[in-house]
Amino acid sequence: MKDKAAPSEPAVTPRKVDGMIDPVSLMRIKSMELRAKVVVEGFWKGIHRSPYHGFSVEFTEYRQYTHGDDPRYIDWRLFARSDRLYIKKFEDETNLRCHLLVDHSRSMGYGSGDYTKSQYAGTLAATLAYFLSTQGDAVGLATFDDQIRQHMAPRNRPGYLHRLMLALETIPSGKTTDLGPPLQHIAEMLTKRGLIVLISDLLTSIDRLESDLGYLCAGGHDVVVFHVLDPAELSFDFESPALFRDIETGRDMYIDPSAARASYKDMLNKHLAIARSTCRTLGIDYHLFATDRSFDLALLDFLHDRMHRRKRIRRAGGSRVRSTV
Repeated sequence: MKDKAAPSEPAVTPRKVDGMIDPVSLMRIKSMELRAKVVVEGFWKGIHRSPYHGFSVEFTEYRQYTHGDDPRYIDWRLFARSDRLYIKKFEDETNLRCHLLVDHSRSMGYGSGDYTKSQYAGTLAATLAYFLSTQGDAVGLATFDDQIRQHMAPRNRPGYLHRLMLALETIPSGKTTDLGPPLQHIAEMLTKRGLIVLISDLLTSIDRLESDLGYLCAGGHDVVVFHVLDPAELSFDFESPALFRDIETGRDMYIDPSAARASYKDMLNKHLAIARSTCRTLGIDYHLFATDRSFDLALLDFLHDRMHRRKRIRRAGGSRVRSTV
């Protein structure tokens, strides 16, 4: 049976704020695939009009122009000399294998606004998958809580992206976040080096974070972490005393926010500092993202990571490892 194609036009037109797509209006689009398409296409249009245009256009060789290639990348000086159309072949066009690891623990089901951390994380993963797929890269997916719940090996085939999008729409049903077992399992499965993108609220034992993330780094993979938290978790701006429930344990706690705010923020800042420091120590690109931030910024950070990593590798005298699908 053929995969059902995503709708060609969004049911709603996402609102833009300061040129960036507003996440609230974007999330009103029901199709995960269509959300991703809207973000990626809007992102490229914005990049082409911005000072960032060309920031990721380091090329390694030429290839002959074929129908459907972007004519903006034709080398007209070479055409004048050879009377043939060639375009610059960019490093990002080679076969990259990317694994998206998306946290589906119960805590990801929290959301103080119109959508949850899980919905935001899924849309972020879908955006990266759509972007990489359009570049010809192979993308895979693993969702987890305290163990792997779904796994799709990296592929770049017709219909595969749509199946991946459907998997991302699954509602989290797990319990606690435990990075250790699922990350160790993933590391053991990956026999070829590639890019790993972890999207999680990292509400797990911070003392074990270095060893947990170390499973991925030990295999020589490039690792990116998007630390996703709800704005209310970052600000703790609740006003009235209320009964709070720990989503993962089910434990109820009566808390006066005004009395607990200072202590909460102190613990949160320590947690964030350790997460950031741990990633820096392991050579992992770390990004803290509140769920009200535009997905355009996530894509921009992602591409900057790729560009700067290539430069670091060149300065070290190495070469970027790419593997065919």
